[in-house]
Amino acid sequence: MDFSSGPALVGIAIASYLIGSIASAVLVARLFHLPDPRQAGSGNPGATNVLRLGGKKAALLTLLGDLGKGLLPVLILRALNAPEVALAVAALAAFVGHIFPVFFGFKGGKGVATAAGALLALNPLIGLITIGTWIACAFITRYSSLSAILAAVVAASSALYLAPPATMVAVSIMAIMLIYRHHRNIRRLINGEEPKIGKKSDSGNQPERPV
Repeated sequence: MDFSSGPALVGIAIASYLIGSIASAVLVARLFHLPDPRQAGSGNPGATNVLRLGGKKAALLTLLGDLGKGLLPVLILRALNAPEVALAVAALAAFVGHIFPVFFGFKGGKGVATAAGALLALNPLIGLITIGTWIACAFITRYSSLSAILAAVVAASSALYLAPPATMVAVSIMAIMLIYRHHRNIRRLINGEEPKIGKKSDSGNQPERPV
């Protein structure tokens, strides 16, 4: 099969988008009988908000689910010897699915874990550099949002030198979208109002308005 043909790439994009649209945070919240993460805490259906709402076990399951959404489509295509452009399309589509999930009213998360999974599958070196950046920044600052923003910048910068063109474009788009999705966090960081990892949001149970 020619995975680089137009119809094949469209099919890959749709399938990967649907995988990305599975909202791990919402499903885990239902499993653990937690508040809907889209309506409680920060309002972001991601592992950090689930950590605030339900603890480490629920957050870990959410993290693994979101990582898997980025990993799975790319790894399947890699096993089928698909070209780099197909892998890049799958990674980007899964990421977009997480942010705008068709199954959950197009109101998704910020894509940090899904992007990390996609990067690990696309280019393990860039993925490890990016995840290492997030871990180091989070350990030092305890700010998940700041760590994600810095990791996105590092990922895009690394892709310029370490990735082929298709991957470089996909990673750059993901980085731009991820940083934009954090624009409210950036405002709170500047104002000194951003909650740290594991801490309750200062805004209580009032979620962020949809982006």
